[in-house]
This record gives sequence, structure tokens and C-alpha cells, in this order.
Amino acid sequence: MKKNELILFGKAVRRIREQAGLSQEALADLCHLHRTYIGGIERGERNVGLLNLLRLSKALKILPSDLLQEFDKKIMTTISIEGDENE
Repeated sequence: MKKNELILFGKAVRRIREQAGLSQEALADLCHLHRTYIGGIERGERNVGLLNLLRLSKALKILPSDLLQEFDKKIMTTISIEGDENE
């Protein structure tokens, strides 16, 4: 099952990649990642780790925080994290 947060992040990656004029394959080459991994990120099937987030941002020539801007305060209040007992 896809999490809305992963889908939202994937859409942001796709939008920024397309604005940069890159194909999934070209982005994958720049990141030293596999093309299918990039596709999985964009479809919300992959939970990206910190090092890969840094690779993506460097390849896209943006700050890592730019990839996370989709998560404003409104979105952050709706995110449910497994094991979070305070909510």
C-alpha cells in the first residue's frame, strides 16, 4: 500500500525532474542510481533515504529542502507515523 507522503514526495521529484528537462534515465545516471529506482520514487513506491535524497538534490541542482517543500505545516499535521503514541 502506498503512503500519501511517498506519493506526494514522488510527485515533487517528478515535477522538478521534468522542469530540469531530464528523463528518469538521465536523472538516474546523474545520481548513480537505477532507472527503475527513480520510477519507484516517482510512483510513491520507495521510501528514500538521506543519502539518496542528497544524491537527487545534487543531480537536480537544488537544495535538499527544495525536495521537501511539498510538506508544509498543513500536510505535516496529517501525517501519521507508525508507533507515534502521542497523537
